[in-house]
Amino acid sequence: MAEGLFRDLVKERPDYKVGSAGVAASPGMAMSKHTAAILGEKGLMTPDFASRMLDETMLRAATHVFAMSSHHRAAIEDEFPEHTNKVYLVSEFVADDSIRGKDVRDPFGAGRAAYEATLADLEAMLPSLVAYIDQTHKD
Repeated sequence: MAEGLFRDLVKERPDYKVGSAGVAASPGMAMSKHTAAILGEKGLMTPDFASRMLDETMLRAATHVFAMSSHHRAAIEDEFPEHTNKVYLVSEFVADDSIRGKDVRDPFGAGRAAYEATLADLEAMLPSLVAYIDQTHKD
């Protein structure tokens, strides 16, 4: 869901390359039916999406890596310590004190309402990432 929403935020920005990967993903899995429905309702279909594991090649190519939770961030930093300087929480730069630093709930296996709550969190958090990247990334 985060990948689809972020792609939409930067769709007019050819300088952005967006991808997602998990720290404990089962490679090749399709997105959940609730994620597909929510993104579809927003006109953000990604029919060729397949889950994948985060790896060294992806991290080397990335300028910024945004983890959904402090647990995910710690796992990335533990597994790939040479990349810790580019790993942040998705919520790290949000102006709203009530959600800054908050973990994004993983709705996997829950009902539609949980996915909608995650959508609301991501919609509040993702714009701050664009602003942060624009302020910190130099070509």
